[in-house]
Amino acid sequence: QVQLVESGGGLVQPGGSLKLSCTASGNIFNMYGMGWYRQAPGKQRESVATISSGGTTYGDWVAGRFIISRDNAKNTVYLQMYSLEHEDTAVYYCNLWTMTGTNYWGQGTQVTVSS
Repeated sequence: QVQLVESGGGLVQPGGSLKLSCTASGNIFNMYGMGWYRQAPGKQRESVATISSGGTTYGDWVAGRFIISRDNAKNTVYLQMYSLEHEDTAVYYCNLWTMTGTNYWGQGTQVTVSS
């Protein structure tokens, strides 16, 4: 089993920055990649960014505002977010997928962008 623990969410003003962290533990020997997804009220969950040995991917709407990074020694993935907008308000979920295609999810962390 794999556990994902997220942190770093909160309330931030428009134009502000926030950094999310997600640490994986458990049977992660088969891990291939990690990433962040988000889900706003009334909307479908969407991919924000992913990172693996194959590289990084970002949602088209990120437009260079977010940076995903990974510390393999700590089994931790980060999402640095800049220039946050009201539309970025959502629950952000950490995701880990294995080489066999199994997906694991964190419990989610709320990000609220509001003045």
